[in-house]
Amino acid sequence: MTRFPKFITSIGYAGIVLVQSVGYFPSVFLRSDGRRDLFRQLYATGIRTLPVVTVVSIFMGMILALQVGLELARFNQENYLGAAVMLTLLREMAAFCCGICMAACVGSAIAAEIGTMKVNDEIDALRIMGIPPVRFLAAPRILALLLMSPVVAFYCCIMGTIGGGIVGATQLNVDFGQFMSSALWMAADKDLFVGIAKAAVFGVLVGDVSFCEGMGASLGATGVGKATQRAVIVSFLAILISGYMISRAFY
Repeated sequence: MTRFPKFITSIGYAGIVLVQSVGYFPSVFLRSDGRRDLFRQLYATGIRTLPVVTVVSIFMGMILALQVGLELARFNQENYLGAAVMLTLLREMAAFCCGICMAACVGSAIAAEIGTMKVNDEIDALRIMGIPPVRFLAAPRILALLLMSPVVAFYCCIMGTIGGGIVGATQLNVDFGQFMSSALWMAADKDLFVGIAKAAVFGVLVGDVSFCEGMGASLGATGVGKATQRAVIVSFLAILISGYMISRAFY
C-alpha cells in the first residue's frame, strides 16, 4: 500500500516541476547565462544525438519497408510501399524513435548529472545561494528538448524514408523514385502535425522525468545509477502511454 501513495506523490512532483519550468522559460531567454545554457543543451540534445538517431531511423525504415513490402507483394501492391512507410513514420514511428533516442542518450545524462549534483550537495548549495534548481537546471533542459525533439523527429522521418526506399529498390523491385513519389503523395499535414506534437510531448516528458529522478537520487554512486535506470524506464513507459493517448485523440 505504500507504493501507490509514493507513485501519486512522484506524479505530483513531476507536474509541479513541469509547471514551474514552463514559467521559467522566459527567463531562460532573457538571462545571458540562461541562453548559454540553452544553447549547450540544444547542442547536446540535437547535434550529439544525430549519429545514433541516423542509424536507428535508417534501419527502422528499412525494417518497415521489408516487412510491409513482403506482405504487399503477396497482393501485387508494391506501388503503395512508399505510402505505407511514410504514414507509419509520420504518425508514430519517427516520433517514437526520437523519444527513445532522447530518453537513452539525453535523459540518462540529465538524470546522472542531476543525481551527482544531488548526492554531492550541490543542489542544496544552489538553494542556499537563492537560486531555484528548477530555474537553473530543469528549465533550460526541458526547453531544449521541447524545441529540438520535433526537429529530430522530422529528421528521423526523412532518414527512415530513405532507408525504406533503399530496401524497396534493392530487395523488393520498387523503383526508388516511385517509392518517394508514393511517400510524398500520401503525406498529409495532419499526420505531420500529429508526429511533431508527439515528439514535442515526448521531449518534455523525458526532460521532466529525468530531472525528477535525478533529484530523487541518494546513497552515493549506487543511488545515481538507480536514478538513471529509473529515468530511462519511466521515460519509455511515459512515451508509450502518451503516444497511444495522442493517437487515440487525433485518430
